[in-house]
Amino acid sequence: MSSHLDATAPLKGKPSKQTERKLKKEAKTQLASYFLMIAITSMAFISIASDAIPSGFAIPFILLLAAVQVTFQLYIFMHMGERKTSWVNIMIWTGMLIAVLTVGALMFLIGVVKY
Repeated sequence: MSSHLDATAPLKGKPSKQTERKLKKEAKTQLASYFLMIAITSMAFISIASDAIPSGFAIPFILLLAAVQVTFQLYIFMHMGERKTSWVNIMIWTGMLIAVLTVGALMFLIGVVKY
């Protein structure tokens, strides 16, 4: 008999009460986050489609909503808020900082200062 356990194998037996509570809480959080993502996306679409946002503020508004949505998705759906993810958090946020600085510098170099 092999001592190797397959981590992807379905669990046998009934989960404990603590595991059931944790799974229910996780399901509620993900469902609420899913509807929040739909609301943020709808708000962006409706605000631009109805011209509720001045045209000079439209792109920063959409980028702000996108940043909020990406942050929520990383922490809720990608589980970045859990323990033992500190190095993953550092690497992802450092990568995002470098990407933003690079895009900003390239926009400045090619003369895109007004959007």
